[in-house]
Amino acid sequence: MNPRKGIALKVLSALCATLMAASIKGLDGHIPTGEVVFFRSIFALLPLLIWLSLQGSILALTKTRHLGGHAVRSISGTGGMFFSYLALAYLPLADATALSYAAPLFTVVLAAVLLGEVVRAHRWTSVAIGFFGVLIMLSPHIDLSHAANTAAMFGSAAGLLAALFSAVSSVQIRHLAKTEQPGAIVLYFSLITTVIGLATAVFGWTLPTPLQFCLLVSAGIFGGLAQILITLSLRHAQASLVAPFEYTTMLWSVLIGYIALGQLPVATTVIGGIVVGAAGLFAVWRESRLKRSMQLAENALASSEC
Repeated sequence: MNPRKGIALKVLSALCATLMAASIKGLDGHIPTGEVVFFRSIFALLPLLIWLSLQGSILALTKTRHLGGHAVRSISGTGGMFFSYLALAYLPLADATALSYAAPLFTVVLAAVLLGEVVRAHRWTSVAIGFFGVLIMLSPHIDLSHAANTAAMFGSAAGLLAALFSAVSSVQIRHLAKTEQPGAIVLYFSLITTVIGLATAVFGWTLPTPLQFCLLVSAGIFGGLAQILITLSLRHAQASLVAPFEYTTMLWSVLIGYIALGQLPVATTVIGGIVVGAAGLFAVWRESRLKRSMQLAENALASSEC
């Protein structure tokens, strides 16, 4: 274990994820969303295959007996990608990033319902506070009397649907992780989403300009790198330690949004994002405290039995 290295890798993964989103935002909605999903997925395979080949035999690392489980994860993950890209077409980068923080809130609810996980009172409290933060972020867009608000509300709805689908994907990953290797989970996701994205060609694609093609390629490469870096971060530090650094995506999105796109988030986005982030951080902190207390109690019990 190397906690500092794990944290550094997590922060880098957040940067890559934000650069991926910024690349898609740079398309400004001019490329069909299914086409974006295809290019993002197929070019993510490049760093993923290089990384897997460096780990050893690709066939051994990606062997699976649960292709159906990978399909469920990939379909839900594709839904998350589809709606998050729609959100980026209608919202500033920082707003879309802040709405993505609702995914862990949905994950808590789904884990309790689908996996039967025991969810303690402090986590339900965090979920309630987190959704209050989401309402703060949505408050400027609730008035639909103006066209700009209507578009922003559509983008916000897409962002929340993206968070919901991402939560379903996260729950499925938890289930798969019990028997599947990380390489298999990542690779089958990219392969299946590539096929799903390609299938949307029947609805009509747009020939990208050279600049748009570069943005599509960068979205795929940065997306693949983000997945690799997340996996590596968990090799060097516990999930509870690196999880809070997911919220550095807000810092990156504000910085990149201002420098590259000339956008700054409104006050409600910042306040709502802070509320949602604080709720998530509290849940992580409380869980780590409870685990530490249980471990100390188990150690004390073992010592008394000696």
